Amino acid sequence: MVKKFDFLVIGSGLAGMSFALKVAHKGNVALICKAGLEEANTYFAQGGISAVTNLKVDNFEKHIEDTMIAGDWINDPAAVGKVVREAPAQIQELVKWGVDFDKNEKGEFDLHKEGGHSEFRILHHKDNTGAEIQTSLIEAVKAHPNITLFTDHYAVEIITQHHLGIIVTRHTPGIKCFGAYVLNEKTGEVDTFLSKVTVMATGGCEAVYRNTTNPLVATGDGIAMVYRAKGAVKDMEFIQFHPTALFHPGDRPSFLITEAMRGYGAVLKNQDGEEFMQKYDPRLSLAPRDIVARAIDNEMKQRGEDHVYLDVTHKDPEETKKHFPNIYKKCLSLGIDITKDYIPVAPAAHYLCGGIKVDLDGQSSINRLYAIGECSCTGLHGGNRLASNSLIEAVVYADAAAKHALSVLDRYDFNEDIPEWNDEGTMNNEERVLITQSMKEVNQIMEAYVGIVRSNTRLIRAWNRLDILYEETERLFKRSKASRELCELRNMINIGYLITRQAMERKESRGLHYTIDYPHAATEKKS
Repeated sequence: MVKKFDFLVIGSGLAGMSFALKVAHKGNVALICKAGLEEANTYFAQGGISAVTNLKVDNFEKHIEDTMIAGDWINDPAAVGKVVREAPAQIQELVKWGVDFDKNEKGEFDLHKEGGHSEFRILHHKDNTGAEIQTSLIEAVKAHPNITLFTDHYAVEIITQHHLGIIVTRHTPGIKCFGAYVLNEKTGEVDTFLSKVTVMATGGCEAVYRNTTNPLVATGDGIAMVYRAKGAVKDMEFIQFHPTALFHPGDRPSFLITEAMRGYGAVLKNQDGEEFMQKYDPRLSLAPRDIVARAIDNEMKQRGEDHVYLDVTHKDPEETKKHFPNIYKKCLSLGIDITKDYIPVAPAAHYLCGGIKVDLDGQSSINRLYAIGECSCTGLHGGNRLASNSLIEAVVYADAAAKHALSVLDRYDFNEDIPEWNDEGTMNNEERVLITQSMKEVNQIMEAYVGIVRSNTRLIRAWNRLDILYEETERLFKRSKASRELCELRNMINIGYLITRQAMERKESRGLHYTIDYPHAATEKKS
């Protein structure tokens, strides 16, 4: 079946939904969602969203400086300036859409401070800011007559000249995106979605790791699709591991203990109850995430233990419950009263700083294709993301992409020559164990060899193992009908390959990429 929409948005997190809301007055929008609308990284973002709103003590220059320091000075200064300066206006947009940020008794935003920030500038809604934002936007999207939601639909491939029989390579100029082939999971059919403008907003890829805070739908689909379509992908080696995921064996994804808790005063301790961050950084438990994650990883490895503790028992119990109601409730369900007991934590894959390379308008290297949110590499984060900069990046770039797309929409038309999906000669894959076992292997390879601390030997081993899985999976894909699980496996292998290859190419320890083969690389400020 062929469907036509002015705008095709793949992904329904903050980036995808805010783009849809900003363009829907000018055309019809298809919003593709591979699971339920809540199943997005946005929903699970506890901490908050950063913006300079208290001009008495804060300013743009401070936020820019903090972002550059966290990113190890390999951020794109233009992207950093854009996001920081446009943040306050986008906060007002979110408020207009119904997002209820916490206020103090004076009616001003109740601002938090997180690791790496020099001032209090994190807006939040208790300890479930992402859920508040996502829920508000879902209501706005559902109410808009020009937005059609396609839940349980899975984008398999983006459509380019390649599907017209034209050979497309990484050096082909003027690659164009005409839409996407999308699997309807209810019917099992792959439909053709033709569009004038296509937007990737598919989120991150951290489900390629065994331990992750991300929903398990975060399999890097958009990045893998764009890479296969010969689009530019950048900085995939920079995977941020959140230092403090709740350690509870068997939980996947891991429950996140927000960085805001350390900002509030929680302290990291080893299993003997001793503080250890003084050995690693003068900022102690409020050092940037990469430093804290490596410190915890080192403590665990040296002591042969699988977790450390976060101690918030010295703080006022009622205040703690008020600030972190969801964390309190979750821990209590496991028999941990955070006002009296230490919280067991360990690092888990959390956020991707790289992705589909885009310009200041969110345009990818493929014409008519934008990428926004975590799947994109804007240059904002550089080598490491500053806490709470991701949600604001999503809305600022959704706004930029929407403005640009609206300015060029009249130049585009639908490409009616695109053939429908051909699965003739394929069969339903009955042996799901082939897929599920390969997924587990990808998780194990990435966790063991491409984790917080890396080495050339480990990366080469990962590369060789992933190559075998790639060959097996491509053979299976060619003879099977498309299924979400099989497509996700393909994408996970592609993502694992990209992270590994780009990690091998970076011959230094920089930002989130730390290798024992180049431990003393210079990290001074770059001019």
